[in-house]
This record gives sequence, structure tokens and C-alpha cells, in this order.
Amino acid sequence: MAVLRFELRQAVRHAADTLGAVLFLLLAGALFPLALGPSPDLLRRMAPGILWVCALLAALLPLDRLFGADGEDGTLDQLLLAGLPPAGLALAKMAAHWLSTGLPILLAAGPLGMMLGFPAAGLPVTLGGLLMGGLCLSLLGGMGAGIVLGARRGGILLPLLVLPLATPALIFGAAASDAVLSGASPTADLLLLGAFTAAALPLAPLAAAAGLRAAAG
Repeated sequence: MAVLRFELRQAVRHAADTLGAVLFLLLAGALFPLALGPSPDLLRRMAPGILWVCALLAALLPLDRLFGADGEDGTLDQLLLAGLPPAGLALAKMAAHWLSTGLPILLAAGPLGMMLGFPAAGLPVTLGGLLMGGLCLSLLGGMGAGIVLGARRGGILLPLLVLPLATPALIFGAAASDAVLSGASPTADLLLLGAFTAAALPLAPLAAAAGLRAAAG
């Protein structure tokens, strides 16, 4: 909890990282109407995929600082030498990433969806999916950041590692939103998304912990 509070204070101190992720989401989403044309029907059909892809890419932006800064200045070594469990440390940092980046992205996704013509009645399902999906992306992103910590070209390897792992969350989340547009039930897709997130919750911190121990050693 102390690490989580410290990370949230750091996020407030470096609020430009959060602002950059939110602005990236909005600007990337605004490019699609320019590339696809102003057809309202086309944008409405593609809105779920656009929202999820933009949210995924925006969540990746602050990940290089998740463990990198602490690894460079020796803070990570001190925390591990103090007896803090690596998995608990990784989970605290993943939770801080979700609270400081995932939730602002979630709040910005609503106006972006309305701009793309997504029906207001379907936004609760989409935002609910992004709530679970954002947590899943933070878990997978934190796992990737821990694994590539200390590696050469880690900033390049990180998205190459995280993006394929996040594909199931992207598929289930976008399918739930698309089901709302077609009048079908999104329950099955949301349950699959929740199951994928529940599986990542214990496994991602353990994988990240192995990377932290290797980098510290």
C-alpha cells in the first residue's frame, strides 16, 4: 500500500504522462474520420474497434517508466533488499498504472465514442468493458515492463511483447460493444473478458516478479 500511495503521488507529480496518454487517445481517434470519410454509418460500425485500439495504444505510452526509472536510480534494488515481495511490488505498480492512466483513458473514451456516433445507450457496456479491459492492459503491460527491464532496446521490445498478449482482451471487448450495435447480448463477450482479466490478475505479477529478480540480480 505504501508503494501504491507513492506511485500515485508520483503520477500526480508527473501528470504530463497521463495527459499525454489521454490526448493520444483523442487525437488517434479523431484521425479515423479523416481517413475513413465522414460517413456516420461507417464510423458507427467501426467505433468499438477504434475505441479499443486507441485505448490499447494509449495505455502503452507510460509503461516504459513503470519500472525503468526505479531500476536506473537503484530504488528497485533497495525495495527488494528491504524484503518487499517482488510480486507485491509489481502488483502495486500495475494498480497505480491503472488508476493513473487506465481510468483517465476510460473517462476520455466516452466523449470519443459519442464523437464517432456510438449510440449513448450502448456506452455503459463499452465503458464497462473498458473498465475490465483497462485493468487487463495494465496487468499485461506491467508484466511486459518487468520482463524487459534491463534488456537492451527494452522500449522497442515492450510493445512487441504486450500487443499480442492483449489481443484476446481487444477481441472480447470490441465484440461486446459490437453486439450492442447489432442488438445482440454482450454478456458472453463480457464474461470472457472478465475471465481473461481474472486469469491475468495472479499470473501477470508473478511473471513480472521473475523479471524484476533477474534485473536486480
